[in-house]
Amino acid sequence: MTDTQNSTNGTSGADAAGAAPAGSAPTRRSLIGWGGAGLALGAAAAGGAVAMTRVGNDVEPAGADTGAAVPFHGPHQAGIATAVQDRLHFAAFDVKTDDRAAFVQLLKDWTQAAARMTAGHTVGEGAYGGLAEAPPDDTGEALGLKPSRLTLTIGFGPSLFEKFGLSDRRPEALVDLPAFSGDNLDKARSDGDLCIQACADDPQVAVHAIRNLARIGFGKVAIRWSQLGFGKTSSTTPDAQTPRNLMGFKDGTRNIAGTETGRLEKFVWADEKDNDANAAWMTGGSYLVARRIRMNIETWDRTPLQEQEDIFGRDKGEGAPVGKAKEHDKPFLKAMKPDAHVRLAHPESNDGATILRRGYSFTDGTDGLGRLEAGLFFLAYQRDVRKGFIPLQRNLSRSDALNEYIQHVSSAVFAVPPGVRDKDDWWGRALFSKEA
Repeated sequence: MTDTQNSTNGTSGADAAGAAPAGSAPTRRSLIGWGGAGLALGAAAAGGAVAMTRVGNDVEPAGADTGAAVPFHGPHQAGIATAVQDRLHFAAFDVKTDDRAAFVQLLKDWTQAAARMTAGHTVGEGAYGGLAEAPPDDTGEALGLKPSRLTLTIGFGPSLFEKFGLSDRRPEALVDLPAFSGDNLDKARSDGDLCIQACADDPQVAVHAIRNLARIGFGKVAIRWSQLGFGKTSSTTPDAQTPRNLMGFKDGTRNIAGTETGRLEKFVWADEKDNDANAAWMTGGSYLVARRIRMNIETWDRTPLQEQEDIFGRDKGEGAPVGKAKEHDKPFLKAMKPDAHVRLAHPESNDGATILRRGYSFTDGTDGLGRLEAGLFFLAYQRDVRKGFIPLQRNLSRSDALNEYIQHVSSAVFAVPPGVRDKDDWWGRALFSKEA
Protein backbone atom coordinates (compact mmCIF):
# COMPACT_ATOMS: atom_id res chain seq x y z
CA MET A 1 0.00 0.00 0.00
CA THR A 2 2.68 2.45 0.55
CA ASP A 3 6.34 2.84 0.65
CA THR A 4 6.54 -0.08 2.89
CA GLN A 5 3.93 -2.27 1.39
CA ASN A 6 1.12 -1.27 3.65
CA SER A 7 -1.77 -0.12 1.50
CA THR A 8 -5.40 -1.02 1.67
CA ASN A 9 -6.58 0.37 -1.58
CA GLY A 10 -8.20 -1.86 -3.26
CA THR A 11 -15.67 -11.78 -12.10
CA SER A 12 -16.69 -14.15 -10.97
CA GLY A 13 -17.08 -17.46 -12.28
CA ALA A 14 -16.51 -19.92 -14.99
CA ASP A 15 -18.41 -21.32 -17.92
CA ALA A 16 -21.04 -23.99 -18.41
CA ALA A 17 -20.73 -27.74 -18.14
CA GLY A 18 -20.12 -30.04 -21.10
CA ALA A 19 -22.60 -31.65 -23.46
CA ALA A 20 -25.04 -34.32 -22.32
CA PRO A 21 -24.53 -37.95 -23.32
CA ALA A 22 -26.25 -38.94 -26.51
CA GLY A 23 -28.53 -41.83 -27.40
CA SER A 24 -29.88 -43.97 -24.59
CA ALA A 25 -27.48 -42.62 -21.96
CA PRO A 26 -28.97 -41.37 -18.68
CA THR A 27 -30.18 -37.77 -18.53
CA ARG A 28 -28.03 -35.04 -16.99
CA ARG A 29 -30.48 -34.77 -14.10
CA SER A 30 -30.02 -38.45 -13.23
CA LEU A 31 -26.26 -37.94 -13.19
CA ILE A 32 -26.20 -35.02 -10.74
CA GLY A 33 -25.32 -37.37 -7.91
CA TRP A 34 -22.27 -38.64 -9.84
CA GLY A 35 -20.34 -35.41 -9.70
CA GLY A 36 -22.50 -32.34 -9.39
CA ALA A 37 -23.33 -31.79 -13.05
CA GLY A 38 -25.17 -28.57 -13.62
CA LEU A 39 -22.96 -26.47 -11.34
CA ALA A 40 -22.81 -22.93 -12.64
CA LEU A 41 -20.29 -20.38 -11.43
CA GLY A 42 -21.55 -17.49 -13.55
CA ALA A 43 -20.19 -15.74 -16.58
CA ALA A 44 -16.49 -14.94 -16.72
CA ALA A 45 -15.82 -11.23 -16.25
CA ALA A 46 -14.31 -9.02 -18.92
CA GLY A 47 -10.57 -9.49 -19.00
CA GLY A 48 -10.89 -12.97 -17.51
CA ALA A 49 -10.80 -14.75 -20.84
CA VAL A 50 -7.59 -15.73 -22.55
CA ALA A 51 -6.82 -15.33 -26.24
CA MET A 52 -5.99 -18.71 -27.72
CA THR A 53 -3.92 -19.78 -30.71
CA ARG A 54 -3.55 -23.32 -32.00
CA VAL A 55 -0.05 -24.66 -32.55
CA GLY A 56 -0.15 -28.15 -34.00
CA ASN A 57 -2.31 -30.25 -31.70
CA ASP A 58 -1.68 -28.07 -28.66
CA VAL A 59 -3.52 -24.97 -27.49
CA GLU A 60 -1.28 -22.23 -26.17
CA PRO A 61 -2.36 -18.99 -24.51
CA ALA A 62 -1.39 -16.04 -26.69
CA GLY A 63 0.78 -13.48 -24.98
CA ALA A 64 0.64 -15.11 -21.54
CA ASP A 65 3.54 -16.15 -19.37
CA THR A 66 3.01 -19.90 -19.12
CA GLY A 67 5.54 -20.40 -16.32
CA ALA A 68 6.55 -23.69 -14.80
CA ALA A 69 4.89 -25.38 -11.84
CA VAL A 70 5.21 -23.95 -8.32
CA PRO A 71 5.83 -26.69 -5.71
CA PHE A 72 2.63 -27.49 -3.82
CA HIS A 73 4.15 -29.15 -0.76
CA GLY A 74 6.13 -27.30 1.91
CA PRO A 75 5.99 -25.77 5.41
CA HIS A 76 3.95 -22.80 4.16
CA GLN A 77 1.20 -22.66 1.58
CA ALA A 78 2.22 -21.39 -1.83
CA GLY A 79 0.50 -18.22 -2.97
CA ILE A 80 1.63 -16.06 -0.04
CA ALA A 81 5.35 -15.33 -0.33
CA THR A 82 5.37 -16.80 -3.85
CA ALA A 83 6.32 -14.36 -6.62
CA VAL A 84 3.00 -12.71 -7.50
CA GLN A 85 1.37 -14.07 -10.66
CA ASP A 86 -0.55 -11.98 -13.21
CA ARG A 87 -4.08 -13.28 -12.62
CA LEU A 88 -6.39 -14.14 -9.75
CA HIS A 89 -9.61 -16.06 -9.17
CA PHE A 90 -10.65 -15.80 -5.54
CA ALA A 91 -13.68 -17.64 -4.16
CA ALA A 92 -15.32 -17.69 -0.73
CA PHE A 93 -17.47 -20.70 0.16
CA ASP A 94 -20.26 -21.49 2.58
CA VAL A 95 -20.29 -24.98 4.11
CA LYS A 96 -23.57 -26.79 3.41
CA THR A 97 -23.02 -30.01 5.34
CA ASP A 98 -23.03 -30.72 9.07
CA ASP A 99 -21.29 -34.06 8.53
CA ARG A 100 -17.79 -33.59 9.91
CA ALA A 101 -16.41 -36.74 8.28
CA ALA A 102 -17.77 -35.68 4.90
CA PHE A 103 -16.18 -32.25 5.23
CA VAL A 104 -12.82 -33.71 6.24
CA GLN A 105 -12.99 -36.01 3.22
CA LEU A 106 -13.69 -32.99 1.03
CA LEU A 107 -10.54 -31.28 2.35
CA LYS A 108 -8.57 -34.41 1.49
CA ASP A 109 -10.12 -34.59 -1.99
CA TRP A 110 -9.45 -30.90 -2.56
CA THR A 111 -5.83 -31.30 -1.49
CA GLN A 112 -5.30 -34.14 -3.93
CA ALA A 113 -6.92 -32.19 -6.76
CA ALA A 114 -4.95 -29.03 -5.92
CA ALA A 115 -1.65 -30.91 -5.96
CA ARG A 116 -2.46 -32.28 -9.41
CA MET A 117 -3.66 -28.99 -10.90
CA THR A 118 -0.71 -26.96 -9.63
CA ALA A 119 1.57 -29.54 -11.26
CA GLY A 120 -0.24 -29.05 -14.57
CA HIS A 121 -2.24 -32.31 -14.45
CA THR A 122 -5.94 -32.92 -14.81
CA VAL A 123 -8.17 -33.77 -11.86
CA GLY A 124 -8.77 -37.47 -11.21
CA GLU A 125 -9.00 -39.53 -14.39
CA GLY A 126 -9.09 -36.48 -16.61
CA ALA A 127 -11.55 -34.77 -18.94
CA TYR A 128 -12.22 -37.62 -21.37
CA GLY A 129 -11.78 -41.34 -21.87
CA GLY A 130 -13.70 -42.41 -18.80
CA LEU A 131 -17.18 -43.83 -18.28
CA ALA A 132 -19.44 -42.33 -20.96
CA GLU A 133 -22.47 -42.39 -18.69
CA ALA A 134 -20.86 -40.18 -16.03
CA PRO A 135 -19.41 -36.66 -16.03
CA PRO A 136 -15.62 -36.61 -16.45
CA ASP A 137 -13.47 -35.89 -13.40
CA ASP A 138 -11.99 -32.76 -14.99
CA THR A 139 -13.93 -30.02 -16.78
CA GLY A 140 -11.31 -29.85 -19.53
CA GLU A 141 -10.90 -26.15 -20.31
CA ALA A 142 -7.24 -26.21 -19.21
CA LEU A 143 -6.26 -29.15 -21.42
CA GLY A 144 -3.05 -28.34 -23.28
CA LEU A 145 -2.21 -25.39 -21.05
CA LYS A 146 0.96 -25.26 -18.97
CA PRO A 147 0.92 -24.97 -15.15
CA SER A 148 1.29 -21.17 -15.45
CA ARG A 149 2.73 -20.99 -11.91
CA LEU A 150 -0.71 -21.85 -10.49
CA THR A 151 -0.93 -21.67 -6.71
CA LEU A 152 -3.95 -22.63 -4.62
CA THR A 153 -4.22 -21.29 -1.08
CA ILE A 154 -6.97 -22.19 1.39
CA GLY A 155 -8.21 -20.17 4.35
CA PHE A 156 -10.79 -20.76 7.11
CA GLY A 157 -13.20 -17.99 8.11
CA PRO A 158 -14.41 -17.23 11.66
CA SER A 159 -17.82 -18.75 10.92
CA LEU A 160 -16.26 -22.16 10.20
CA PHE A 161 -15.23 -22.43 13.84
CA GLU A 162 -18.89 -22.33 14.85
CA LYS A 163 -19.33 -25.61 12.98
CA PHE A 164 -18.05 -29.12 13.69
CA GLY A 165 -17.23 -28.34 17.33
CA LEU A 166 -14.24 -26.15 16.47
CA SER A 167 -14.97 -23.10 18.64
CA ASP A 168 -12.18 -23.96 21.07
CA ARG A 169 -9.67 -24.03 18.20
CA ARG A 170 -10.38 -20.59 16.81
CA PRO A 171 -7.18 -18.53 17.07
CA GLU A 172 -7.29 -15.32 19.07
CA ALA A 173 -5.76 -13.52 16.09
CA LEU A 174 -8.72 -14.49 13.88
CA VAL A 175 -10.89 -11.59 15.00
CA ASP A 176 -13.99 -10.23 13.34
CA LEU A 177 -12.94 -7.01 11.64
CA PRO A 178 -14.40 -3.85 13.21
CA ALA A 179 -16.40 -1.34 11.21
CA PHE A 180 -14.13 1.28 9.66
CA SER A 181 -15.10 4.82 8.75
CA GLY A 182 -16.32 4.99 5.16
CA ASP A 183 -17.07 1.28 4.78
CA ASN A 184 -20.07 0.40 2.62
CA LEU A 185 -19.90 -3.38 2.76
CA ASP A 186 -22.10 -5.67 0.71
CA LYS A 187 -22.87 -8.63 2.99
CA ALA A 188 -23.55 -10.87 -0.01
CA ARG A 189 -19.97 -10.32 -1.18
CA SER A 190 -18.33 -10.51 2.25
CA ASP A 191 -17.16 -13.19 4.70
CA GLY A 192 -17.39 -16.94 4.07
CA ASP A 193 -16.70 -20.19 5.93
CA LEU A 194 -13.57 -20.75 3.85
CA CYS A 195 -11.80 -19.37 0.81
CA ILE A 196 -9.62 -20.53 -2.06
CA GLN A 197 -7.16 -18.13 -3.68
CA ALA A 198 -6.08 -19.23 -7.16
CA CYS A 199 -3.22 -17.26 -8.70
CA ALA A 200 -1.70 -18.02 -12.11
CA ASP A 201 -0.15 -16.35 -15.13
CA ASP A 202 -2.99 -17.64 -17.32
CA PRO A 203 -6.56 -16.62 -16.31
CA GLN A 204 -8.05 -19.80 -17.74
CA VAL A 205 -5.81 -21.91 -15.50
CA ALA A 206 -6.95 -19.98 -12.42
CA VAL A 207 -10.64 -20.18 -13.34
CA HIS A 208 -10.31 -23.89 -14.13
CA ALA A 209 -8.89 -24.52 -10.66
CA ILE A 210 -11.73 -22.80 -8.80
CA ARG A 211 -14.33 -24.37 -11.08
CA ASN A 212 -13.06 -27.89 -10.44
CA LEU A 213 -12.77 -27.45 -6.68
CA ALA A 214 -16.33 -26.09 -6.59
CA ARG A 215 -17.49 -29.07 -8.64
CA ILE A 216 -15.79 -31.54 -6.29
CA GLY A 217 -17.43 -29.78 -3.34
CA PHE A 218 -20.96 -29.86 -4.79
CA GLY A 219 -23.47 -30.63 -2.03
CA LYS A 220 -20.93 -29.96 0.75
CA VAL A 221 -19.91 -26.37 -0.04
CA ALA A 222 -21.24 -23.64 -2.31
CA ILE A 223 -19.59 -20.50 -3.65
CA ARG A 224 -20.75 -17.49 -1.65
CA TRP A 225 -18.96 -14.92 -3.80
CA SER A 226 -15.94 -14.73 -6.07
CA GLN A 227 -13.67 -12.21 -7.73
CA LEU A 228 -11.50 -12.23 -10.83
CA GLY A 229 -8.39 -10.06 -10.76
CA PHE A 230 -5.83 -8.96 -13.33
CA GLY A 231 -2.79 -6.71 -13.39
CA LYS A 232 -1.11 -7.53 -10.08
CA THR A 233 -0.64 -4.35 -8.07
CA SER A 234 2.14 -5.59 -5.79
CA SER A 235 5.32 -7.61 -5.96
CA THR A 236 7.05 -10.08 -3.65
CA THR A 237 10.16 -10.16 -5.85
CA PRO A 238 13.19 -8.24 -4.52
CA ASP A 239 14.09 -5.04 -6.41
CA ALA A 240 11.35 -5.58 -9.00
CA GLN A 241 9.45 -2.54 -10.19
CA THR A 242 6.18 -2.15 -8.36
CA PRO A 243 3.17 -2.66 -10.66
CA ARG A 244 0.68 0.20 -11.02
CA ASN A 245 -2.89 0.25 -9.79
CA LEU A 246 -5.82 1.53 -11.87
CA MET A 247 -5.11 5.07 -10.68
CA GLY A 248 -1.77 4.85 -12.46
CA PHE A 249 0.36 4.90 -9.31
CA LYS A 250 2.83 2.50 -7.73
CA ASP A 251 1.78 1.64 -4.21
CA GLY A 252 3.49 -0.62 -1.68
CA THR A 253 7.06 -0.39 -2.95
CA ARG A 254 8.50 -1.91 0.22
CA ASN A 255 6.32 -4.99 0.14
CA ILE A 256 7.82 -7.98 1.94
CA ALA A 257 9.81 -10.06 -0.56
CA GLY A 258 9.60 -13.83 -0.71
CA THR A 259 13.32 -14.00 0.04
CA GLU A 260 13.17 -11.83 3.18
CA THR A 261 13.08 -14.66 5.69
CA GLY A 262 13.45 -12.36 8.67
CA ARG A 263 10.55 -10.07 7.75
CA LEU A 264 8.37 -13.03 6.80
CA GLU A 265 8.94 -14.65 10.19
CA LYS A 266 8.35 -11.37 12.02
CA PHE A 267 5.30 -10.10 10.16
CA VAL A 268 3.69 -12.94 8.14
CA TRP A 269 4.08 -16.46 9.57
CA ALA A 270 2.16 -17.44 12.69
CA ASP A 271 4.37 -18.94 15.37
CA GLU A 272 3.86 -21.11 18.45
CA LYS A 273 5.56 -18.32 20.40
CA ASP A 274 2.40 -16.22 19.91
CA ASN A 275 1.17 -17.78 23.19
CA ASP A 276 -2.26 -18.76 21.95
CA ALA A 277 -3.23 -22.23 23.12
CA ASN A 278 -6.00 -22.37 20.50
CA ALA A 279 -3.66 -21.65 17.61
CA ALA A 280 -0.84 -24.19 17.86
CA TRP A 281 -2.20 -25.74 14.65
CA MET A 282 -1.60 -22.40 12.86
CA THR A 283 2.19 -22.50 13.24
CA GLY A 284 3.59 -21.79 9.79
CA GLY A 285 0.30 -20.32 8.61
CA SER A 286 -0.83 -16.72 8.24
CA TYR A 287 -3.93 -14.52 8.44
CA LEU A 288 -5.56 -13.09 5.34
CA VAL A 289 -7.68 -9.96 4.97
CA ALA A 290 -9.51 -9.64 1.63
CA ARG A 291 -11.14 -6.31 0.76
CA ARG A 292 -12.84 -5.25 -2.47
CA ILE A 293 -12.09 -1.57 -2.90
CA ARG A 294 -14.13 0.36 -5.45
CA MET A 295 -12.33 3.26 -7.15
CA ASN A 296 -14.19 6.34 -8.37
CA ILE A 297 -12.26 6.23 -11.62
CA GLU A 298 -14.16 8.99 -13.44
CA THR A 299 -13.64 11.51 -10.63
CA TRP A 300 -9.97 10.55 -10.30
CA ASP A 301 -9.37 10.97 -14.02
CA ARG A 302 -10.49 14.62 -13.81
CA THR A 303 -8.19 15.38 -10.88
CA PRO A 304 -5.10 17.56 -11.65
CA LEU A 305 -1.77 15.71 -11.74
CA GLN A 306 -0.25 17.68 -8.86
CA GLU A 307 -3.22 16.87 -6.65
CA GLN A 308 -2.97 13.18 -7.57
CA GLU A 309 0.71 13.15 -6.61
CA ASP A 310 0.01 15.00 -3.36
CA ILE A 311 -2.70 12.47 -2.46
CA PHE A 312 -0.35 9.53 -2.88
CA GLY A 313 2.87 11.23 -1.79
CA ARG A 314 4.65 10.00 -4.93
CA ASP A 315 5.39 11.24 -8.41
CA LYS A 316 3.37 9.47 -11.06
CA GLY A 317 6.20 8.89 -13.53
CA GLU A 318 8.92 7.12 -11.54
CA GLY A 319 6.86 6.34 -8.46
CA ALA A 320 9.42 7.98 -6.19
CA PRO A 321 8.30 9.39 -2.84
CA VAL A 322 8.20 13.17 -2.49
CA GLY A 323 11.66 14.68 -2.83
CA LYS A 324 13.30 11.41 -3.91
CA ALA A 325 14.50 10.09 -7.28
CA LYS A 326 13.61 6.38 -7.33
CA GLU A 327 10.57 4.39 -6.22
CA HIS A 328 12.53 2.31 -3.67
CA ASP A 329 14.22 5.34 -2.06
CA LYS A 330 13.40 5.65 1.63
CA PRO A 331 10.60 8.19 1.97
CA PHE A 332 10.90 11.35 4.03
CA LEU A 333 7.41 11.35 5.45
CA LYS A 334 7.43 14.92 6.76
CA ALA A 335 7.99 16.19 3.22
CA MET A 336 4.52 14.86 2.31
CA LYS A 337 1.18 16.39 3.10
CA PRO A 338 -0.24 15.19 6.45
CA ASP A 339 -3.04 13.28 4.70
CA ALA A 340 -0.86 11.71 1.96
CA HIS A 341 -1.53 8.02 1.52
CA VAL A 342 2.11 6.91 1.69
CA ARG A 343 2.68 8.90 4.87
CA LEU A 344 -0.35 7.45 6.66
CA ALA A 345 0.22 3.87 5.52
CA HIS A 346 3.92 3.72 6.34
CA PRO A 347 4.86 1.50 9.34
CA GLU A 348 6.45 4.51 11.01
CA SER A 349 2.96 6.03 11.20
CA ASN A 350 1.43 2.80 12.52
CA ASP A 351 3.70 1.65 15.35
CA GLY A 352 5.54 -0.65 12.94
CA ALA A 353 2.44 -2.45 11.59
CA THR A 354 3.52 -4.31 8.45
CA ILE A 355 1.64 -6.55 6.02
CA LEU A 356 2.41 -8.56 2.90
CA ARG A 357 0.28 -7.38 -0.04
CA ARG A 358 -0.99 -9.46 -2.98
CA GLY A 359 -3.52 -7.11 -4.56
CA TYR A 360 -5.10 -7.25 -8.04
CA SER A 361 -7.02 -4.77 -10.18
CA PHE A 362 -10.55 -5.63 -11.26
CA THR A 363 -13.16 -4.33 -13.69
CA ASP A 364 -16.66 -5.78 -13.46
CA GLY A 365 -18.55 -3.88 -16.17
CA THR A 366 -20.43 -0.75 -15.12
CA ASP A 367 -22.54 0.26 -12.14
CA GLY A 368 -25.62 1.01 -14.24
CA LEU A 369 -24.96 4.75 -14.06
CA GLY A 370 -22.33 4.89 -16.78
CA ARG A 371 -19.39 4.48 -14.42
CA LEU A 372 -16.82 1.69 -14.41
CA GLU A 373 -17.21 -0.91 -11.67
CA ALA A 374 -13.47 -1.03 -11.09
CA GLY A 375 -10.89 -0.94 -8.37
CA LEU A 376 -8.51 -2.99 -6.27
CA PHE A 377 -9.07 -6.44 -4.80
CA PHE A 378 -6.80 -6.06 -1.80
CA LEU A 379 -5.21 -9.14 -0.21
CA ALA A 380 -3.05 -8.74 2.91
CA TYR A 381 -1.24 -11.51 4.78
CA GLN A 382 0.04 -10.98 8.31
CA ARG A 383 1.03 -12.78 11.49
CA ASP A 384 -1.74 -11.14 13.53
CA VAL A 385 -4.64 -9.12 12.11
CA ARG A 386 -4.83 -7.14 15.36
CA LYS A 387 -1.27 -5.90 14.82
CA GLY A 388 -1.37 -5.65 11.03
CA PHE A 389 -4.42 -4.66 9.03
CA ILE A 390 -6.66 -3.30 11.81
CA PRO A 391 -4.41 -0.50 13.15
CA LEU A 392 -3.32 0.33 9.62
CA GLN A 393 -6.86 0.63 8.26
CA ARG A 394 -8.04 2.58 11.29
CA ASN A 395 -5.38 5.18 10.58
CA LEU A 396 -6.14 5.32 6.88
CA SER A 397 -9.93 5.43 7.24
CA ARG A 398 -9.76 8.51 9.44
CA SER A 399 -7.73 10.94 7.34
CA ASP A 400 -6.32 9.46 4.12
CA ALA A 401 -6.87 11.94 1.25
CA LEU A 402 -7.39 8.96 -1.02
CA ASN A 403 -10.69 8.18 0.72
CA GLU A 404 -12.42 10.76 -1.48
CA TYR A 405 -11.81 8.45 -4.46
CA ILE A 406 -12.23 4.95 -2.99
CA GLN A 407 -14.68 2.92 -0.92
CA HIS A 408 -14.36 -0.49 0.70
CA VAL A 409 -17.37 -2.50 -0.47
CA SER A 410 -16.64 -6.06 0.66
CA SER A 411 -14.55 -7.63 3.40
CA ALA A 412 -13.45 -11.00 4.74
CA VAL A 413 -10.83 -12.43 7.08
CA PHE A 414 -9.43 -15.97 7.11
CA ALA A 415 -6.96 -18.13 9.02
CA VAL A 416 -4.62 -19.62 6.41
CA PRO A 417 -3.19 -22.88 7.78
CA PRO A 418 0.39 -24.06 7.25
CA GLY A 419 1.44 -25.85 4.09
CA VAL A 420 0.77 -29.42 3.06
CA ARG A 421 4.06 -31.09 3.92
CA ASP A 422 3.87 -34.29 1.83
CA LYS A 423 1.51 -36.53 -0.12
CA ASP A 424 0.02 -37.95 3.09
CA ASP A 425 -0.82 -34.51 4.49
CA TRP A 426 -3.94 -32.49 3.60
CA TRP A 427 -5.39 -29.00 3.94
CA GLY A 428 -6.53 -28.38 7.51
CA ARG A 429 -5.17 -31.62 8.96
CA ALA A 430 -3.67 -29.85 11.98
CA LEU A 431 -7.02 -28.17 12.73
CA PHE A 432 -9.05 -31.37 12.51
CA SER A 433 -6.37 -33.78 13.76
CA LYS A 434 -7.87 -34.46 17.19
CA GLU A 435 -10.99 -36.02 15.78
CA ALA A 436 -10.19 -36.53 12.09
